Amino acid sequence: MLFPLLSGSAEPVNPDKTAFEICETGESVSFAQLEARANQVAHLLRASGVTKGEHVALVMKNGRRLLEACFGMDRAGVYYTTISTRLTATEAAYIVNDCGAKLLLISDDVECDTAELHTLVGEQVRCFRTGLGPASFPDWCAALDAAPRTPIADAAQGLDMLYSSGTTGKPKGVKWPLLDVPAGQPTMLVSLLAPLFGYGPECRYLSPAPLYHAAPLRHSMTVIKRGGTVYVMNSFDASRALALIQQHRITHAQWVPTMFVRMLKLPQAERELFDVSSLQVAIHAAAPCPVEVKEQMLAWWGPIIHEYYAGTENNGFCSITAPEWLAHKGSVGRASQGTLHICDDEGNELPAGESGVVYFSDGPEFVYHNDAARTAKARNAQGWTTLGDIGRMDDEGYLYLLDRRDFMIISGGVNVYPQEAENILLQHPKVLDVAVIGVPNADFGEEVKAVVQLLDPSAQSPALAEELMQFCRQHLAAFKCPRSVDFEDALPRHATGKLYKKKVRDRYWPAKSS
Repeated sequence: MLFPLLSGSAEPVNPDKTAFEICETGESVSFAQLEARANQVAHLLRASGVTKGEHVALVMKNGRRLLEACFGMDRAGVYYTTISTRLTATEAAYIVNDCGAKLLLISDDVECDTAELHTLVGEQVRCFRTGLGPASFPDWCAALDAAPRTPIADAAQGLDMLYSSGTTGKPKGVKWPLLDVPAGQPTMLVSLLAPLFGYGPECRYLSPAPLYHAAPLRHSMTVIKRGGTVYVMNSFDASRALALIQQHRITHAQWVPTMFVRMLKLPQAERELFDVSSLQVAIHAAAPCPVEVKEQMLAWWGPIIHEYYAGTENNGFCSITAPEWLAHKGSVGRASQGTLHICDDEGNELPAGESGVVYFSDGPEFVYHNDAARTAKARNAQGWTTLGDIGRMDDEGYLYLLDRRDFMIISGGVNVYPQEAENILLQHPKVLDVAVIGVPNADFGEEVKAVVQLLDPSAQSPALAEELMQFCRQHLAAFKCPRSVDFEDALPRHATGKLYKKKVRDRYWPAKSS
Protein backbone atom coordinates (compact mmCIF):
# COMPACT_ATOMS: atom_id res chain seq x y z
CA MET A 1 0.00 0.00 0.00
CA LEU A 2 1.30 3.46 -0.93
CA PHE A 3 -0.20 6.19 1.22
CA PRO A 4 -1.09 9.65 -0.09
CA LEU A 5 1.39 11.16 2.35
CA LEU A 6 4.06 9.18 0.52
CA SER A 7 3.02 9.85 -3.08
CA GLY A 8 6.10 10.09 -5.22
CA SER A 9 7.92 7.54 -3.05
CA ALA A 10 9.66 4.79 -4.95
CA GLU A 11 8.41 1.87 -2.88
CA PRO A 12 5.13 0.74 -1.31
CA VAL A 13 4.96 0.83 2.48
CA ASN A 14 3.45 -1.86 4.70
CA PRO A 15 0.52 -0.15 6.46
CA ASP A 16 1.32 -2.02 9.68
CA LYS A 17 4.93 -0.87 9.75
CA THR A 18 5.86 1.59 12.52
CA ALA A 19 6.14 5.14 11.22
CA PHE A 20 7.41 6.48 14.54
CA GLU A 21 7.75 5.52 18.18
CA ILE A 22 8.06 7.64 21.33
CA CYS A 23 10.99 6.09 23.16
CA GLU A 24 10.07 6.97 26.75
CA THR A 25 6.53 5.55 26.54
CA GLY A 26 6.99 2.88 23.88
CA GLU A 27 3.92 4.30 22.09
CA SER A 28 4.16 3.53 18.38
CA VAL A 29 2.14 4.78 15.42
CA SER A 30 1.87 2.72 12.24
CA PHE A 31 1.74 4.18 8.75
CA ALA A 32 -1.95 3.28 8.56
CA GLN A 33 -2.66 5.06 11.84
CA LEU A 34 -0.64 8.10 10.75
CA GLU A 35 -2.47 8.22 7.44
CA ALA A 36 -5.87 8.17 9.14
CA ARG A 37 -4.90 10.73 11.76
CA ALA A 38 -3.37 13.09 9.20
CA ASN A 39 -6.66 13.06 7.28
CA GLN A 40 -8.58 13.77 10.48
CA VAL A 41 -6.29 16.73 11.26
CA ALA A 42 -6.90 18.15 7.78
CA HIS A 43 -10.67 17.79 8.19
CA LEU A 44 -10.57 19.49 11.61
CA LEU A 45 -8.58 22.40 10.20
CA ARG A 46 -11.19 22.97 7.52
CA ALA A 47 -14.01 22.66 10.07
CA SER A 48 -12.21 25.27 12.19
CA GLY A 49 -12.11 27.71 9.29
CA VAL A 50 -8.44 27.26 8.38
CA THR A 51 -8.07 27.38 4.60
CA LYS A 52 -5.18 27.00 2.17
CA GLY A 53 -2.33 29.41 2.71
CA GLU A 54 -3.33 30.30 6.26
CA HIS A 55 -1.32 29.69 9.40
CA VAL A 56 -1.46 27.30 12.36
CA ALA A 57 0.80 27.39 15.44
CA LEU A 58 1.76 24.59 17.82
CA VAL A 59 3.28 24.80 21.31
CA MET A 60 3.92 21.12 21.99
CA LYS A 61 6.57 18.90 23.49
CA ASN A 62 7.74 15.79 21.66
CA GLY A 63 4.96 13.23 21.33
CA ARG A 64 2.70 11.49 18.84
CA ARG A 65 0.20 14.39 18.70
CA LEU A 66 2.85 16.78 17.40
CA LEU A 67 3.94 14.60 14.49
CA GLU A 68 0.36 13.62 13.64
CA ALA A 69 -0.62 17.29 13.56
CA CYS A 70 2.29 18.29 11.33
CA PHE A 71 1.52 15.54 8.81
CA GLY A 72 -2.13 16.64 8.74
CA MET A 73 -1.18 20.28 8.22
CA ASP A 74 1.32 19.18 5.59
CA ARG A 75 -1.59 17.91 3.46
CA ALA A 76 -4.02 20.75 4.15
CA GLY A 77 -2.04 23.38 2.23
CA VAL A 78 -1.35 25.51 5.32
CA TYR A 79 1.72 27.00 6.96
CA TYR A 80 2.48 25.45 10.33
CA THR A 81 4.72 27.03 12.95
CA THR A 82 6.14 24.94 15.79
CA ILE A 83 7.08 27.01 18.85
CA SER A 84 9.58 26.24 21.60
CA THR A 85 7.91 24.94 24.75
CA ARG A 86 10.57 26.72 26.83
CA LEU A 87 9.32 30.18 25.97
CA THR A 88 7.29 32.37 28.28
CA ALA A 89 3.68 33.15 27.39
CA THR A 90 4.76 36.59 26.15
CA GLU A 91 7.49 35.15 23.92
CA ALA A 92 5.22 32.46 22.50
CA ALA A 93 2.40 34.97 21.92
CA TYR A 94 4.79 37.17 19.91
CA ILE A 95 5.31 34.29 17.45
CA VAL A 96 1.63 33.29 17.33
CA ASN A 97 0.61 36.87 16.59
CA ASP A 98 3.50 37.53 14.20
CA CYS A 99 2.74 34.49 12.03
CA GLY A 100 -0.96 35.34 12.01
CA ALA A 101 -2.09 31.93 13.25
CA LYS A 102 -5.81 31.22 13.04
CA LEU A 103 -5.50 28.12 15.22
CA LEU A 104 -3.22 27.31 18.16
CA LEU A 105 -2.61 23.81 19.46
CA ILE A 106 -1.15 23.51 22.98
CA SER A 107 -0.03 20.34 24.78
CA ASP A 108 -0.65 20.01 28.51
CA ASP A 109 3.01 19.81 29.54
CA VAL A 110 4.38 23.11 28.24
CA GLU A 111 6.18 25.47 30.59
CA CYS A 112 4.35 28.70 29.79
CA ASP A 113 1.12 29.91 31.40
CA THR A 114 -1.43 28.75 28.82
CA ALA A 115 -4.21 30.93 30.19
CA GLU A 116 -1.96 33.99 29.84
CA LEU A 117 -0.97 32.87 26.35
CA HIS A 118 -4.63 32.61 25.39
CA THR A 119 -5.26 36.15 26.65
CA LEU A 120 -2.26 37.52 24.76
CA VAL A 121 -3.22 35.98 21.40
CA GLY A 122 -6.85 37.05 21.66
CA GLU A 123 -10.17 35.50 20.77
CA GLN A 124 -9.44 35.61 17.03
CA VAL A 125 -7.14 32.58 17.49
CA ARG A 126 -8.98 29.32 18.08
CA CYS A 127 -7.13 27.32 20.76
CA PHE A 128 -7.15 23.55 21.21
CA ARG A 129 -5.52 21.49 23.94
CA THR A 130 -4.16 17.96 24.07
CA GLY A 131 -4.53 16.11 27.36
CA LEU A 132 -5.09 18.10 30.51
CA GLY A 133 -5.15 21.76 29.58
CA PRO A 134 -7.36 24.77 30.21
CA ALA A 135 -10.95 23.53 30.43
CA SER A 136 -12.05 26.40 28.21
CA PHE A 137 -10.06 24.95 25.28
CA PRO A 138 -11.70 22.25 23.14
CA ASP A 139 -10.06 18.83 23.37
CA TRP A 140 -8.02 18.29 20.20
CA CYS A 141 -8.05 14.50 20.36
CA ALA A 142 -11.80 14.26 20.97
CA ALA A 143 -12.44 16.56 18.03
CA LEU A 144 -10.16 14.48 15.83
CA ASP A 145 -11.87 11.24 16.77
CA ALA A 146 -15.12 12.62 15.35
CA ALA A 147 -13.53 13.65 12.02
CA PRO A 148 -13.48 11.50 8.84
CA ARG A 149 -10.43 9.39 8.12
CA THR A 150 -10.60 9.96 4.38
CA PRO A 151 -8.65 12.69 2.54
CA ILE A 152 -10.16 16.18 2.38
CA ALA A 153 -11.53 17.29 -0.97
CA ASP A 154 -9.06 20.15 -1.42
CA ALA A 155 -5.87 18.53 -0.17
CA ALA A 156 -2.71 20.48 -1.01
CA GLN A 157 0.92 20.43 0.03
CA GLY A 158 1.52 22.44 3.21
CA LEU A 159 4.79 23.86 4.47
CA ASP A 160 6.44 24.73 7.76
CA MET A 161 7.11 28.37 8.56
CA LEU A 162 9.58 28.13 11.40
CA TYR A 163 11.20 30.83 13.47
CA SER A 164 14.90 31.24 14.09
CA SER A 165 15.90 30.40 17.65
CA GLY A 166 16.47 34.05 18.52
CA THR A 167 20.07 33.64 19.71
CA THR A 168 20.90 37.17 18.51
CA GLY A 169 17.57 38.94 18.97
CA LYS A 170 13.85 38.40 18.48
CA PRO A 171 12.96 35.24 16.52
CA LYS A 172 12.44 35.72 12.79
CA GLY A 173 9.79 33.79 10.84
CA VAL A 174 11.30 32.18 7.73
CA LYS A 175 8.76 32.03 4.93
CA TRP A 176 9.11 30.20 1.63
CA PRO A 177 6.53 30.37 -1.16
CA LEU A 178 3.73 27.83 -0.70
CA LEU A 179 3.67 25.64 -3.81
CA ASP A 180 0.35 24.93 -5.50
CA VAL A 181 0.84 21.16 -5.80
CA PRO A 182 -1.14 18.12 -4.60
CA ALA A 183 -0.51 16.92 -1.04
CA GLY A 184 2.26 14.39 -0.62
CA GLN A 185 4.48 15.54 -3.46
CA PRO A 186 8.21 15.34 -2.70
CA THR A 187 9.25 18.76 -1.44
CA MET A 188 12.58 20.47 -1.98
CA LEU A 189 13.77 19.28 1.46
CA VAL A 190 12.82 15.65 0.84
CA SER A 191 14.58 15.73 -2.52
CA LEU A 192 17.69 17.22 -0.90
CA LEU A 193 17.95 15.25 2.35
CA ALA A 194 16.84 11.74 1.38
CA PRO A 195 19.59 10.98 -1.17
CA LEU A 196 22.24 12.95 0.71
CA PHE A 197 21.91 10.93 3.93
CA GLY A 198 20.37 7.71 2.63
CA TYR A 199 16.91 8.09 4.16
CA GLY A 200 14.74 5.24 2.95
CA PRO A 201 12.53 2.30 3.97
CA GLU A 202 15.32 0.53 5.87
CA CYS A 203 16.22 3.60 7.89
CA ARG A 204 15.76 3.54 11.67
CA TYR A 205 16.32 7.14 12.72
CA LEU A 206 16.88 8.40 16.26
CA SER A 207 15.72 11.96 16.94
CA PRO A 208 17.14 13.12 20.30
CA ALA A 209 16.15 16.80 20.02
CA PRO A 210 12.90 18.78 20.29
CA LEU A 211 10.73 18.49 17.20
CA TYR A 212 9.76 22.15 17.37
CA HIS A 213 13.17 22.93 15.92
CA ALA A 214 13.76 22.93 12.16
CA ALA A 215 16.29 20.14 11.70
CA PRO A 216 14.70 17.48 13.97
CA LEU A 217 11.23 18.11 12.53
CA ARG A 218 12.27 18.25 8.89
CA HIS A 219 14.58 15.24 9.02
CA SER A 220 12.07 13.14 11.00
CA MET A 221 9.27 13.92 8.56
CA THR A 222 11.57 13.19 5.60
CA VAL A 223 12.48 9.76 7.00
CA ILE A 224 8.80 8.89 7.48
CA LYS A 225 7.88 10.18 4.02
CA ARG A 226 10.54 7.89 2.58
CA GLY A 227 9.10 4.89 4.44
CA GLY A 228 11.58 4.69 7.34
CA THR A 229 10.91 4.60 11.08
CA VAL A 230 11.68 7.41 13.52
CA TYR A 231 12.40 6.91 17.22
CA VAL A 232 11.70 10.10 19.15
CA MET A 233 13.32 10.92 22.49
CA ASN A 234 11.44 13.32 24.76
CA SER A 235 14.76 14.88 25.73
CA PHE A 236 18.42 14.10 25.23
CA ASP A 237 20.37 12.08 27.76
CA ALA A 238 23.81 10.80 26.73
CA SER A 239 23.62 7.35 28.28
CA ARG A 240 19.98 6.86 27.30
CA ALA A 241 20.71 7.77 23.67
CA LEU A 242 23.45 5.15 23.45
CA ALA A 243 21.13 2.55 24.99
CA LEU A 244 18.45 3.36 22.39
CA ILE A 245 20.92 2.95 19.53
CA GLN A 246 21.63 -0.55 20.80
CA GLN A 247 18.01 -1.42 21.61
CA HIS A 248 16.49 -0.35 18.29
CA ARG A 249 19.52 -1.02 16.07
CA ILE A 250 19.47 2.60 14.99
CA THR A 251 20.95 3.19 11.52
CA HIS A 252 20.74 6.99 11.32
CA ALA A 253 20.77 9.75 13.95
CA GLN A 254 21.27 13.49 14.04
CA TRP A 255 23.19 15.29 16.77
CA VAL A 256 24.61 18.65 17.75
CA PRO A 257 28.19 19.08 19.02
CA THR A 258 27.14 19.55 22.66
CA MET A 259 25.59 16.06 22.51
CA PHE A 260 28.91 14.68 21.25
CA VAL A 261 30.69 16.41 24.14
CA ARG A 262 28.30 14.93 26.70
CA MET A 263 28.64 11.42 25.28
CA LEU A 264 32.42 11.68 25.14
CA LYS A 265 32.56 12.83 28.78
CA LEU A 266 30.75 9.73 29.99
CA PRO A 267 33.18 7.35 31.75
CA GLN A 268 34.95 5.15 29.22
CA ALA A 269 33.63 2.02 30.93
CA GLU A 270 30.05 3.28 30.56
CA ARG A 271 30.50 4.09 26.89
CA GLU A 272 31.85 0.62 26.21
CA LEU A 273 28.68 -0.96 27.58
CA PHE A 274 26.73 -0.01 24.45
CA ASP A 275 26.84 -1.57 21.00
CA VAL A 276 26.58 1.20 18.41
CA SER A 277 27.67 -0.92 15.45
CA SER A 278 24.25 -0.60 13.76
CA LEU A 279 24.90 3.09 13.07
CA GLN A 280 25.47 3.76 9.38
CA VAL A 281 25.12 7.54 9.31
CA ALA A 282 25.59 9.99 12.17
CA ILE A 283 24.76 13.55 11.16
CA HIS A 284 25.66 16.71 13.03
CA ALA A 285 24.88 20.38 12.50
CA ALA A 286 23.41 23.46 14.26
CA ALA A 287 26.76 24.66 15.64
CA PRO A 288 30.43 24.30 14.70
CA CYS A 289 32.07 21.16 16.09
CA PRO A 290 35.55 21.50 17.61
CA VAL A 291 38.10 19.53 15.59
CA GLU A 292 39.25 17.53 18.61
CA VAL A 293 35.68 16.52 19.48
CA LYS A 294 35.02 15.28 15.97
CA GLU A 295 38.31 13.40 15.90
CA GLN A 296 37.30 11.56 19.08
CA MET A 297 33.87 10.73 17.66
CA LEU A 298 35.42 9.36 14.47
CA ALA A 299 37.78 7.23 16.53
CA TRP A 300 34.78 5.87 18.47
CA TRP A 301 32.10 5.48 15.77
CA GLY A 302 34.23 5.22 12.65
CA PRO A 303 34.00 7.16 9.34
CA ILE A 304 30.19 7.43 9.37
CA ILE A 305 29.90 11.02 10.58
CA HIS A 306 28.39 13.52 8.16
CA GLU A 307 28.22 17.24 8.78
CA TYR A 308 26.15 19.95 7.17
CA TYR A 309 25.80 23.70 7.42
CA ALA A 310 22.43 25.33 6.84
CA GLY A 311 19.89 27.46 8.66
CA THR A 312 16.16 27.52 9.16
CA GLU A 313 16.20 29.79 6.07
CA ASN A 314 17.74 26.97 3.98
CA ASN A 315 19.07 29.60 1.57
CA GLY A 316 21.99 27.27 0.89
CA PHE A 317 23.34 23.96 2.10
CA CYS A 318 26.89 22.67 2.63
CA SER A 319 27.74 19.08 3.48
CA ILE A 320 30.84 16.99 4.09
CA THR A 321 31.52 13.29 4.59
CA ALA A 322 34.00 11.84 7.10
CA PRO A 323 36.71 11.08 4.49
CA GLU A 324 36.37 14.61 3.09
CA TRP A 325 36.57 16.10 6.56
CA LEU A 326 39.74 14.18 7.39
CA ALA A 327 41.31 15.82 4.34
CA HIS A 328 39.83 19.24 5.24
CA LYS A 329 39.69 19.25 9.03
CA GLY A 330 37.45 21.92 10.47
CA SER A 331 35.46 22.41 7.27
CA VAL A 332 31.65 22.20 7.12
CA GLY A 333 31.83 21.13 3.48
CA ARG A 334 31.10 22.35 0.00
CA ALA A 335 27.80 23.67 -1.29
CA SER A 336 25.35 20.95 -2.29
CA GLN A 337 22.60 23.55 -2.75
CA GLY A 338 23.27 27.11 -3.87
CA THR A 339 26.64 28.70 -4.65
CA LEU A 340 29.01 29.86 -1.90
CA HIS A 341 30.58 33.31 -1.71
CA ILE A 342 32.75 35.04 0.90
CA CYS A 343 32.23 38.81 0.97
CA ASP A 344 33.52 41.83 2.82
CA ASP A 345 31.28 44.09 4.91
CA GLU A 346 30.21 45.98 1.77
CA GLY A 347 29.12 42.76 0.03
CA ASN A 348 32.10 42.54 -2.35
CA GLU A 349 33.34 39.02 -3.07
CA LEU A 350 36.71 38.05 -1.57
CA PRO A 351 39.26 35.57 -2.95
CA ALA A 352 39.82 32.08 -1.55
CA GLY A 353 41.54 32.05 1.83
CA GLU A 354 40.25 35.42 3.02
CA SER A 355 37.75 35.71 5.86
CA GLY A 356 34.41 37.45 5.46
CA VAL A 357 30.65 37.07 5.56
CA VAL A 358 29.25 33.81 4.14
CA TYR A 359 26.71 34.32 1.34
CA PHE A 360 24.79 31.97 -0.94
CA SER A 361 23.45 32.63 -4.41
CA ASP A 362 21.14 30.46 -6.53
CA GLY A 363 19.46 28.97 -3.44
CA PRO A 364 15.76 28.83 -2.48
CA GLU A 365 14.11 32.20 -2.01
CA PHE A 366 12.90 33.19 1.45
CA VAL A 367 11.73 36.26 3.33
CA TYR A 368 11.51 37.08 7.01
CA HIS A 369 7.80 37.25 7.71
CA ASN A 370 6.56 40.77 8.47
CA ASP A 371 10.12 42.09 8.50
CA ALA A 372 11.19 43.70 5.25
CA ALA A 373 14.15 45.39 6.97
CA ARG A 374 15.65 42.10 8.16
CA THR A 375 14.98 40.52 4.78
CA ALA A 376 16.88 43.36 3.09
CA LYS A 377 19.72 43.17 5.63
CA ALA A 378 20.26 39.50 4.76
CA ARG A 379 20.92 40.39 1.09
CA ASN A 380 23.72 42.19 -0.69
CA ALA A 381 23.62 44.20 -3.92
CA GLN A 382 23.85 41.02 -6.01
CA GLY A 383 20.83 39.51 -4.24
CA TRP A 384 22.94 36.90 -2.45
CA THR A 385 21.73 35.97 1.04
CA THR A 386 23.51 35.44 4.36
CA LEU A 387 22.75 34.01 7.79
CA GLY A 388 25.32 36.35 9.34
CA ASP A 389 28.17 33.87 9.74
CA ILE A 390 31.85 34.63 9.23
CA GLY A 391 33.98 32.11 7.35
CA ARG A 392 36.57 31.46 4.70
CA MET A 393 36.68 29.17 1.68
CA ASP A 394 39.70 27.24 0.41
CA ASP A 395 40.74 26.73 -3.21
CA GLU A 396 38.62 23.57 -3.46
CA GLY A 397 35.44 25.29 -2.33
CA TYR A 398 35.36 23.94 1.24
CA LEU A 399 33.87 26.33 3.81
CA TYR A 400 35.39 26.92 7.25
CA LEU A 401 33.21 28.80 9.75
CA LEU A 402 34.88 31.24 12.12
CA ASP A 403 31.95 32.63 14.13
CA ARG A 404 28.75 34.63 14.03
CA ARG A 405 29.27 38.20 12.86
CA ASP A 406 27.18 39.38 15.82
CA PHE A 407 29.54 37.74 18.33
CA MET A 408 32.89 38.84 16.91
CA ILE A 409 34.93 40.71 19.54
CA ILE A 410 36.81 43.84 18.51
CA SER A 411 39.57 44.47 21.05
CA GLY A 412 41.92 47.37 20.37
CA GLY A 413 40.87 47.30 16.71
CA VAL A 414 41.70 43.59 16.34
CA ASN A 415 39.01 41.06 15.39
CA VAL A 416 38.75 38.10 17.79
CA TYR A 417 36.57 35.10 16.96
CA PRO A 418 35.30 33.59 20.24
CA GLN A 419 34.81 30.15 18.74
CA GLU A 420 38.58 29.57 18.69
CA ALA A 421 38.92 29.94 22.46
CA GLU A 422 35.68 28.02 23.08
CA ASN A 423 37.01 25.05 21.11
CA ILE A 424 40.21 25.03 23.17
CA LEU A 425 38.52 25.36 26.56
CA LEU A 426 36.12 22.50 25.77
CA GLN A 427 39.18 20.23 25.64
CA HIS A 428 39.90 20.85 29.32
CA PRO A 429 38.77 17.79 31.30
CA LYS A 430 36.88 19.87 33.88
CA VAL A 431 34.87 21.92 31.36
CA LEU A 432 31.41 20.85 30.21
CA ASP A 433 30.35 24.01 28.36
CA VAL A 434 31.71 27.46 27.66
CA ALA A 435 30.76 30.81 26.16
CA VAL A 436 33.48 33.29 25.19
CA ILE A 437 32.26 36.87 24.88
CA GLY A 438 33.49 40.42 24.67
CA VAL A 439 33.00 42.59 27.76
CA PRO A 440 33.64 46.32 28.28
CA ASN A 441 37.24 47.53 28.53
CA ALA A 442 38.01 51.23 28.99
CA ASP A 443 41.24 51.08 26.96
CA PHE A 444 40.48 48.53 24.23
CA GLY A 445 36.71 48.81 23.88
CA GLU A 446 36.25 45.10 24.57
CA GLU A 447 38.22 42.35 26.22
CA VAL A 448 37.78 38.58 26.08
CA LYS A 449 35.96 36.78 28.89
CA ALA A 450 35.06 33.09 29.28
CA VAL A 451 31.89 32.02 31.07
CA VAL A 452 32.34 28.36 31.99
CA GLN A 453 30.07 25.51 33.07
CA LEU A 454 32.03 22.77 34.85
CA LEU A 455 31.40 19.06 34.99
CA ASP A 456 31.58 19.45 38.75
CA PRO A 457 30.19 22.85 39.79
CA SER A 458 31.79 22.52 43.23
CA ALA A 459 35.25 22.79 41.60
CA GLN A 460 34.81 26.53 40.94
CA SER A 461 37.77 28.53 42.28
CA PRO A 462 40.07 31.43 41.36
CA ALA A 463 42.87 28.88 40.92
CA LEU A 464 40.86 26.94 38.34
CA ALA A 465 39.97 30.17 36.52
CA GLU A 466 43.68 30.95 36.23
CA GLU A 467 44.37 27.37 35.11
CA LEU A 468 41.81 27.69 32.30
CA MET A 469 43.30 30.98 31.08
CA GLN A 470 46.78 29.45 31.03
CA PHE A 471 45.43 26.35 29.27
CA CYS A 472 44.04 28.54 26.50
CA ARG A 473 47.32 30.47 26.14
CA GLN A 474 49.16 27.21 25.55
CA HIS A 475 47.24 26.80 22.30
CA LEU A 476 46.30 30.30 21.09
CA ALA A 477 47.84 33.75 20.86
CA ALA A 478 47.29 35.66 24.09
CA PHE A 479 45.03 38.32 22.51
CA LYS A 480 42.52 35.58 21.57
CA CYS A 481 42.38 34.16 25.09
CA PRO A 482 40.17 35.20 28.00
CA ARG A 483 41.55 37.73 30.45
CA SER A 484 38.99 36.62 33.04
CA VAL A 485 36.78 33.58 33.73
CA ASP A 486 33.39 33.47 35.40
CA PHE A 487 31.62 30.25 36.37
CA GLU A 488 27.93 29.42 35.87
CA ASP A 489 26.04 26.32 36.96
CA ALA A 490 24.41 26.12 33.50
CA LEU A 491 24.71 28.10 30.29
CA PRO A 492 21.55 29.09 28.42
CA ARG A 493 21.47 26.75 25.46
CA HIS A 494 18.61 26.08 23.10
CA ALA A 495 17.53 22.44 23.37
CA THR A 496 19.01 21.87 19.90
CA GLY A 497 22.46 22.92 21.09
CA LYS A 498 22.64 26.56 20.02
CA LEU A 499 24.03 28.83 22.69
CA TYR A 500 22.02 31.91 23.60
CA LYS A 501 25.22 33.92 23.73
CA LYS A 502 23.33 37.21 23.62
CA LYS A 503 21.80 36.38 27.01
CA VAL A 504 25.26 35.75 28.43
CA ARG A 505 26.79 38.83 26.85
CA ASP A 506 24.00 41.18 27.86
CA ARG A 507 24.70 40.56 31.55
CA TYR A 508 27.99 42.42 31.07
CA TRP A 509 26.62 45.16 28.82
CA PRO A 510 23.69 46.70 30.74
CA ALA A 511 23.05 49.30 28.05
CA LYS A 512 23.77 47.04 25.08
CA SER A 513 20.72 45.40 23.50
CA SER A 514 22.10 43.90 20.31
